[in-house]
Amino acid sequence: MKLVTFEAGSERGVGILTPDGILPSEHSDMIAVIRAGGLEPLAGREPISDYRLKAPVARPGKIFGSGINYASHKEENPDAVMPTEPGFFSKFPSSVIGPEDPIRIPTAESHVDYEVELAVVIGVAGRDIAEEDAYDHIFGYTVVNDVSGRDIQFRPNQMPLGKGCDTFCPMGPAILTADEVPRPEELEVRSVVNGEVRQRSLVKEMLFGIPALVAHASRHITLEPGDVIATGTPAGCGTFRTPPLWLAPGDDVIVAVDRIGELRNPVIAGWIN
Repeated sequence: MKLVTFEAGSERGVGILTPDGILPSEHSDMIAVIRAGGLEPLAGREPISDYRLKAPVARPGKIFGSGINYASHKEENPDAVMPTEPGFFSKFPSSVIGPEDPIRIPTAESHVDYEVELAVVIGVAGRDIAEEDAYDHIFGYTVVNDVSGRDIQFRPNQMPLGKGCDTFCPMGPAILTADEVPRPEELEVRSVVNGEVRQRSLVKEMLFGIPALVAHASRHITLEPGDVIATGTPAGCGTFRTPPLWLAPGDDVIVAVDRIGELRNPVIAGWIN
């Protein structure tokens, strides 16, 4: 099932997304639902048809980003040094926004890029998880746009700032529960900017699969319910295009993963003229 966090009038809740609308539950916090192992809709309630989707996990405890995890990086950047083990950076929980929330470009000089990523949502806590047990710890999957300030990120020791600016982690539109996705490696990820497809790849083209990422992330850090692992992005970002294609105010960005849905965000200026 697809689980969402939503607002409807003064109500904020967690529910099941259906073709007829949202079936609400008694919960208002997705992490509580994840800890409970799922939810059931409220008996006797009609689907809510007038709503606004929010980020499914508004404030994850931890957000891991997987760097250089698609073989196609070598095609667009021949000088890229391909990793021999998974590598991670962190994005700040305060950078999370939901569908239709604006991505804010920090300054007029910023070089801001898009990155479509399939994201794993942890359901069962664990540390030093074996690869063969990884799927037992996954609650479901969502979509993340790993928005990146390249002008900051590529400066020495500035990766957290370049990745963690406010609004730089759009997430949504839903969490597709793991029981619905027995073979996530067959899913396709794609990004579209102003109607132009910029990225398209199958998850199975990752260098390190989902079990390896979960195992490696948990080697020294306990994964907890609601934690998010963004699994990396394929070739096609603006950085390595000639000339580079940076996001600008007025742009329309869609990142999508098969079966989960599309996450759309407008781009606006975050500075005062």
